[in-house]
Amino acid sequence: MPDARIEKIEERVAWLEHHVTQQDKAMLEMSKRLDRLQAELLRQRERAGSDRITGFDGEAGERGERDAATDRPPHY
Repeated sequence: MPDARIEKIEERVAWLEHHVTQQDKAMLEMSKRLDRLQAELLRQRERAGSDRITGFDGEAGERGERDAATDRPPHY
C-alpha cells in the first residue's frame, strides 16, 4: 500500500477513535441525567400518590385535609 493511503486510513481511524470517545462521554452524561430524572419522577409520584392533599404551604387548607380523588377545585 502506498504511504498516502496508509496515512489516510490512520487519519480516519484516529477520527473514529475520537468520535467514539465523544460518544462515550455523551452517553455517560445522558445516563447520569436519566438517573436524576428517574429519581425526581419517583419523588414526584410519591408526593402525588397520596390520596390526601394539603394547602400550598404544606399546612392543611381552610377546610382541613381533603380527598384529592373526589374534591373539585373551587373554579368548577
